Amino acid sequence: MVVVCPKCKIRLKVDEGKLKVEGSRFKCPKCSTFLLVKKPVAVTKKAMDNNKVLISHSNPAVINEITSLLTKNGYQTITATDGIDAMVKAIKELPFLTIIEVSLPKIYGFEVCKRLKLRAETKEMKFMLVTSAYDKKRYKREPASLYDADEYIEDHQISELLVDKINKIKGIKPEEKEERLEKPPEEPVMEKIEQKAEVQIKPEAITGKPLFDEKIERAKRLARTIMSDIYLYNTAKADESIRNNNFYFVFAAEIKEGLKLYENRISQEVRAHGDFFREAIENFIANKKKIL
Repeated sequence: MVVVCPKCKIRLKVDEGKLKVEGSRFKCPKCSTFLLVKKPVAVTKKAMDNNKVLISHSNPAVINEITSLLTKNGYQTITATDGIDAMVKAIKELPFLTIIEVSLPKIYGFEVCKRLKLRAETKEMKFMLVTSAYDKKRYKREPASLYDADEYIEDHQISELLVDKINKIKGIKPEEKEERLEKPPEEPVMEKIEQKAEVQIKPEAITGKPLFDEKIERAKRLARTIMSDIYLYNTAKADESIRNNNFYFVFAAEIKEGLKLYENRISQEVRAHGDFFREAIENFIANKKKIL
């Protein structure tokens, strides 16, 4: 082990095998200062929780869908709505699996995966990317890179394929599926009708502001989705264009196509509140420049 003299700052190599339990005294060969050196305390590595799953998605409806599905299958879930929150909770909670949206705000999901795979405490964590291709006819192939993720799923496949993909990650064959919590009994029809009626008379449906805020969030989400699709399916080409500062030129056709779809899906009223499409591109380029 290496210790630093507090007085002259010289670095000294010490044989740990010669250190006593209570510590050993050494004399600095340069300044004659006496140092008390103790054996480093072994830090017990915290194990990942094999029953805990982190769900990180910007759409509350998707979070609710995945949470409900996993809870019925006996998993404990924690949630995050942006990339920074996802990184903090993954490191703190150590779930065995993180299900993460590719186009998360603040830090894209694939970047979160890449960063956590480089950390000692989370390098064994499993990751499933949730993609949301804006043009499913065009993107029939797998993304060019999964950034060390173990699996990926498209958002429209969640109800049908999510549990099977988790079993695959855990190495569970179909005939060996674990018996988990029993499916809760169906709610009476009358209760469902009453709940639906309550949803219809929520205050936000009357005021309209939360509904409009959700439209803005949907616009931002779509813009990030278009941006993440362009990158995931053209990773090397995109990285090179960002290094050369000509991303807009290289991907002019893709950006034009994406903008057309964005304008078709997002109302003029929402677009008047900000150029969320351009903002998504600029934020993405800025963040990639910091990494490349």
